Amino acid sequence: MGKIIFVSGGQRSGKSLFAERLVLAESDCPVYVATAEVHDADFADRVRKHQERRGSSWTNIEETRQIGALGLAGRVVLVDCLTLWASNLFFDYEAEGIDKAWTQMQEELDRLLSKSQADLLVLVSNEIGLGGTSANRMQRKFADLLGWVNQYVASRSDEAYLIVSGLPLRLK
Repeated sequence: MGKIIFVSGGQRSGKSLFAERLVLAESDCPVYVATAEVHDADFADRVRKHQERRGSSWTNIEETRQIGALGLAGRVVLVDCLTLWASNLFFDYEAEGIDKAWTQMQEELDRLLSKSQADLLVLVSNEIGLGGTSANRMQRKFADLLGWVNQYVASRSDEAYLIVSGLPLRLK
């Protein structure tokens, strides 16, 4: 298994750009694993801007759920982002409860982190727990779940960064 780097930060903090630079420093033809499901024109525009910034040297893989099943051996890989991936699974398992969603996420993360065999695996996620506790039950449950995801991935990473206002703070 190669190196694992975890990058978190708020929305528009510069975390994706930071992660892209890490990956490009290691490969001229990296893999980008996109986890988003596009549901509206505004988000489609956001995705398009990310794609344009990356350019054609990247291999793009769209995978909204089974990120641990990808054949990434020997590659330099960026997964962007765990927040959208977690929200996909959160809603898939909403009726079965947060514990079921968390169990499924752990299993998928274990597959990704232990079996990917990527030379470098960089994972991006949002740090949504800094904004206080929501009055909305669903938002609280998702914030808890993503907090667990982030802790889980960070604990298994070789390096971890928090991006604030475009500036990286190395945590690990």
